[in-house]
Amino acid sequence: MSADPAAVSAARQVLTHLGVTLADLQSQPIGAATLPTVAEYLPRVIAAAGPGARRTYGTYWARMAAAWGDRPVNAVAASDVEAMKQEMIATARSRRNSRNGRHAGEHVIAAARAFYSRAIADGLIDASASPAHRVAKPRRLPSTRPALTPHELEEINAVTRTSGNDVILDALLLRLHTESACRRGGALALRLIDLDRTNGLVRLTEKNGVVRWQPATLDLAEHLYEHARVRGAVLPTDQLLRYRNGQPISSRRYDHLWKRIGERLPWVAVHGVSTHWLRHTTLTWVERHFGYGVARAYAGHTDSPGSSTSTYIKADLHDVADALSAMTGQPHPFANTSDTSNGRRQISCPD
Repeated sequence: MSADPAAVSAARQVLTHLGVTLADLQSQPIGAATLPTVAEYLPRVIAAAGPGARRTYGTYWARMAAAWGDRPVNAVAASDVEAMKQEMIATARSRRNSRNGRHAGEHVIAAARAFYSRAIADGLIDASASPAHRVAKPRRLPSTRPALTPHELEEINAVTRTSGNDVILDALLLRLHTESACRRGGALALRLIDLDRTNGLVRLTEKNGVVRWQPATLDLAEHLYEHARVRGAVLPTDQLLRYRNGQPISSRRYDHLWKRIGERLPWVAVHGVSTHWLRHTTLTWVERHFGYGVARAYAGHTDSPGSSTSTYIKADLHDVADALSAMTGQPHPFANTSDTSNGRRQISCPD
């Protein structure tokens, strides 16, 4: 049966409009893959990701490349993502603070979603075609991390001041995290230019690239400056926290610090106490004495989504300085009041 000439003519017009020739159709069989493979596309995803995403998702992206590397990005099914999630849950390394692989499973889904969100943004696939977004993430369980008691914090500070090969650095780290409630990444990113000694402020760059000025006591600000100056920080962009040999510290210093503390205080090792517990301790104290709004600002969560009530309970830099002043018993230039005690029990920081 011969083709209808009118239909053929109409088909040619459609192809011309689409910019497709008969040679294109003959050289590309129907169903053949025209999209990059997972392995081919992954370098573009990594290049577009921030350092935090690369650090968090890098292991899982490598797993994706190993398992699905030769498949086009549109040839991965939701069941493949689900199977990888279950595999990671089953093989997750057991730690003191682990949740039976739950976090590993959550990170698999998050990494796959980040990969396919980039593919959607690049126009490779439609949003409805993402297999990762069709797999439910494990529900985040409530944190089991309690605030440290004043006695526990005293014990940690005492061990820090009396052990190790650089007690000045370690005591300064604990004091910085206790006063500012900053994360490890925020402390490691501190540079000379991020220190305002006159006004008692440190500029923190933390999760998702959020930058904020956080009050610190004038005494701590001066100690931070002297530490950096004595240990070789000269340029405004030089990292502030340094080893005695002048080299900038890395996250390994924290690992060694808590390992040493855990060897001397068994309860620290048993419960997996880490730097983040200091943040939790400080923010709990602030919330109990100054309320949720101030604690939220102290934590740097002022831009995070929350209930509609949070719109009306925002706190500012002066409120955070008030809380810091009351907690440490030291006046602060931005504090609204000169009363630094108000009858509140203070958190002890290492000298």
